[in-house]
This record gives sequence, C-alpha cells and structure tokens, in this order.
Amino acid sequence: MTLMEFNMKRIVDIVMTILLMCLMAYQVTGEVAHEFIGMVMVALVIVHQILNRKWYGALFKSKYNAFRILNTIVDVLLLISFALTAISGMAMSNHAVPFLYNIINVHDARIMHLAFSYWSFMLMGIHLGMHISIMSSRIPQNLRKIFSIVFTIIAGYGFCLLINSAILNYLTFKTHFAFLDYEKNPILVFFENISMLTFFANISHHISLLLKNNSNKNFNKLKIKGTETNY
Repeated sequence: MTLMEFNMKRIVDIVMTILLMCLMAYQVTGEVAHEFIGMVMVALVIVHQILNRKWYGALFKSKYNAFRILNTIVDVLLLISFALTAISGMAMSNHAVPFLYNIINVHDARIMHLAFSYWSFMLMGIHLGMHISIMSSRIPQNLRKIFSIVFTIIAGYGFCLLINSAILNYLTFKTHFAFLDYEKNPILVFFENISMLTFFANISHHISLLLKNNSNKNFNKLKIKGTETNY
C-alpha cells in the first residue's frame, strides 16, 4: 500500500465517521440535509469498497484466526446493514432521490430504516474499534496514553447514555418511531452520539487486543513445539 492510498483511506474513514454523526443527529440537520448527507455517505461507502478491494480478494486466502473471523463477520454485517439502511432511506426520499420513493412499501421502509440505521451505527463503532491500533500507530506513545484515558471516560459516559436510551428497542424492531428531542442543544446531540459510538469502539478494541494476544500466544507455542521436534 502506498502512502497516498493509506492517507486516502484515512481521509475517507474520517469523513464517513463525521457524516455518520450528522446522519444520527436528524433532529439537528433536518429532513432535507439528512437525505443529501445520506447520498454522500452512499458514495463514500462505494469509494471505501474500491479502496479496500484487496480485502475481497483475500477473503478465501490464508488462515483465519479468531480476530480475523470476528473482523470479517463485523465487516460483512456492517455492509449488509448499511445497504438496507440506504435502500430503505431511498424508499422514503422526498428530496434527494424522489424517483425511488416507495420502491419498498413506505411503512416497511420506515421500520427497516430506523432499525438498520442503529445497527449500522453500532457496527460502525465496533468496526472502528477493531482498527484503532492501526489508526493510532503514528501517534506518539505519550499522547496515545492520554487519548486512551479520554477515550475510556467518554466511552463510560456513552454506556450510561445507552442504558437510558431506547436504542435497544430500535435494534430489536420493538419501536417503529424514533423519539428525538428537538429542544436539545445540537452540540450535546453530537457529543452524546460520539460517546455512544466510542463505547462500542472501546469494547471492540479491547476484545480485539485479547484475540490478537491469544493468537500470538498460540503461534509462539506452536513455534516452540516445532523447535522441540527438530531437536
């Protein structure tokens, strides 16, 4: 991978994360902006797939350890979830792509869009968490420790928000309408969404570290056994 490709991927990832925050803040952006931001997100997801096309070619190559299995499952589920979110959103579009209105029954599309948008949100957090080590590799060690502490505090606040939110009902299709506070300060809306995303990222980051450490230990054991056999 060239430095340009690496930087392009990081830029696309950052912009997608920002747009996700905007999409989850419907009460701040409003319907028109929400639709057009959604279409830009669709375009960036396609660009993201093109930039990561080698991932598809490597799917059936090499061995799968626990981390790679989990990472692949999360990536596939995220792609499916986002596709369903996008399709159901287009089926309700009045502004960005009105010619696609009712390609799916609007009532069914609304239920799908609400549930899968939160599934996409959760899976995006998990996906980001599994790649934190790569994304932070160029940050100095001292700064990395500070970021880790701040990251954990924000994640803790995100957990408290999740406990008191209706997101679980959205994820399980129990609630068909989003209950949004249009009076809440826009900055607070974004911060709360970032906190909840950070919680999912924090959990998946630590699970990833555990899986990687176990894989390394197993690899070292096999290496030692192989050395003993040679003797």
